[in-house]
Amino acid sequence: MPAKDYGIFLPIGNGGWMLSTTAPHPEAKYAWNKRAALHAEDIGLDFIMSMAKWRGFGGTTDHWGRSLESMTMMSALAEATDRVKIWATMHANVHNPAVAAKMYATLQDVSGGRAGMNIVNGAYAGEFEQFGIWDPTLSHADRYTMTELWTEAVTRLWTEDSVTMHTPYFDLVDCESRPHPSSRPTIISAGKSEAARAFQARFADGAFLAGDSLEEMKELSADVHARAAANGRTCKTYSMLTVVQDETDALAEAKVKEWGAGVDREALANMRASWGVPEDQARAWASGAVGEAAFQTAYVAGSAQTVTEHIQYIVGEADLDGLMLIFPEYDQDMVLFGETVLPALRAHDAGGDR
Repeated sequence: MPAKDYGIFLPIGNGGWMLSTTAPHPEAKYAWNKRAALHAEDIGLDFIMSMAKWRGFGGTTDHWGRSLESMTMMSALAEATDRVKIWATMHANVHNPAVAAKMYATLQDVSGGRAGMNIVNGAYAGEFEQFGIWDPTLSHADRYTMTELWTEAVTRLWTEDSVTMHTPYFDLVDCESRPHPSSRPTIISAGKSEAARAFQARFADGAFLAGDSLEEMKELSADVHARAAANGRTCKTYSMLTVVQDETDALAEAKVKEWGAGVDREALANMRASWGVPEDQARAWASGAVGEAAFQTAYVAGSAQTVTEHIQYIVGEADLDGLMLIFPEYDQDMVLFGETVLPALRAHDAGGDR
């Protein structure tokens, strides 16, 4: 069985990935993220990734109201680590492609070839209206057209001495970006729409997918794999999973109940509204949401055995190439995971438990 990739989504925004007053609350501090990155390195994870966030969601927790900048932080973590892949996030609608190309060529040099670019195209109006750069006339399809042209420009600048491109979104005229990276940084993209999967198949080395069911996830993963192969490429597929681990299932489930009791409904409603859900509908949904809504992703709660079996099952059934893991308690659950679960997953991949 091919080895799977396991990494973490760093807590670059305050509150990490829990919208709850009773959950662990990492701050938007380099120290928190450096500890998490070093834990990832020490326990043998494959990559660390951070989002780019420009505005939070308020509420009692001021969720993500404070956040660090992805490229700056990941450059520092490239120096702090030796082995894990360094995946930072870049908004194609914020940075000129020539600026982005230079930044990632630098990160590739700093990291010794471990850099990755997670490309997002700016879907949440509130983040960019405050900058005066939100264009409400661009449709979802338009944003992906812009992102494809932007990515083409970046990748050409990594290999060509001069690039000229005229697009509706940016212009490059005899544009230079040297030195070129010694190897192309990994390209990552998240999304499950038709446009997203077409983009992933054409440009990405890794696709983050989210399905409403395991069957849907399997279909999405198979589709991305097939589309990439049709383009003569390989694109790995990943999903996200929050891990709540303790010595027993009961102790882990007690954490879920405790953290769910403090769900920040106002922040939850604001997050939904940012997705384009009408505000009255977002608030109605949040007011009736159960405590598990405090988790932003699918989660597993249990002992080492339960967590191991769950991960093996979902990765195998959905034919995923790996997972990006979230730990509400990066200093506790993550270390425990490294001691008890990750060795079993590696042995499984190697065929040691067959």
